[in-house]
Amino acid sequence: MYVAVKGGEAAIDNAHAWLAEERRGDPGTAELSVAQIREQLALAVNRVMAEGSLYDADLAALAIKQARGDLIEAIFLIRAYRTTLPRFGGSKPVETDKMACDRRVSATFKDAPGGQVLGPTFDYTHRLLDFKLMADGAVPDATHADALAQDTPHIMGFLDREDLIQPEPAGDDTPPDLTRTPLELPADRALRLQSLTRADEGFILGMAYSTQRGYARNHAFVAELRIGTVAVEMDIPELGFAIEIGEITLTECETVNQFKGSKTEPPQFTRGYGLVFGMTERKAISMALVDRALRWKELGEDDLGAPAQDEEFVLYHADNIQATGFLEHIKLPHYVDFQSELELIRKLRREAQSTHEAAE
Repeated sequence: MYVAVKGGEAAIDNAHAWLAEERRGDPGTAELSVAQIREQLALAVNRVMAEGSLYDADLAALAIKQARGDLIEAIFLIRAYRTTLPRFGGSKPVETDKMACDRRVSATFKDAPGGQVLGPTFDYTHRLLDFKLMADGAVPDATHADALAQDTPHIMGFLDREDLIQPEPAGDDTPPDLTRTPLELPADRALRLQSLTRADEGFILGMAYSTQRGYARNHAFVAELRIGTVAVEMDIPELGFAIEIGEITLTECETVNQFKGSKTEPPQFTRGYGLVFGMTERKAISMALVDRALRWKELGEDDLGAPAQDEEFVLYHADNIQATGFLEHIKLPHYVDFQSELELIRKLRREAQSTHEAAE
């Protein structure tokens, strides 16, 4: 930040103090605690963790409080803090087929092996304001099944066995880390997925919706949507084997898309994939749709010119922190730039007026 007038530093200090006062709100109202945000605004916390690329619910809740509920500002705070943390190593790929599922649904197979679990969802609510929430009171009793603790096979496996879905190549190489290396194009699918998983939810939702409306001819079925906890393991060189270092909650979505075949591929179904921190199913579904749209070249499909097919357009504009930085810098002082343009306009107007008068 730069300041072009004397006294600017004092003004900034006063703005910070005013911000703290506004953040606190009416002192007569009990202050919102980080624990309350973490437990009762969990979906906002999950979004901040996902787009901030840092799995820590307490820090995400703190960032939301500090940002007065502005989730993009909270994501910015988390990403900035993340850069200060040391890196001790990398974990092994998580095994989502061993996920303890709180929610697991399929729109393609009614009797999915392992069962369907609705879980905590807004899908079947009436979207009417519940004014009872304005009054303090006990939480109503709920009857629900425990999470699916057994191994739950992926629906895609059944299509795989019949050779009805395009196979995934084995990913032996460790993909580049987008949080440590700037994005370069063209990007392989692993890098694209990294970019999509931390992209702005609203932007990715808009891109996904565009594919459903015909921009990319990308009609998809949700083969499986699952939400639950998975173990995170890390190889310990001193021990010679991997140990579990914790558990995280993930949302995973796999979509099935029709594919009529190309010069290089037979007719079959193809996949879209989304994996996001926390309970973030709208983002995971959107991510899967956009992932599939971006795969047109590797599948030998035609470029229809759809926005969601344009890798550069999608990946370079999906990051809300980069977008926010570029957008908000224009409200900072640009006095010199504007004065030069103002003088240019005045000069052009004088010249135009002189030409008009000479013509008369």
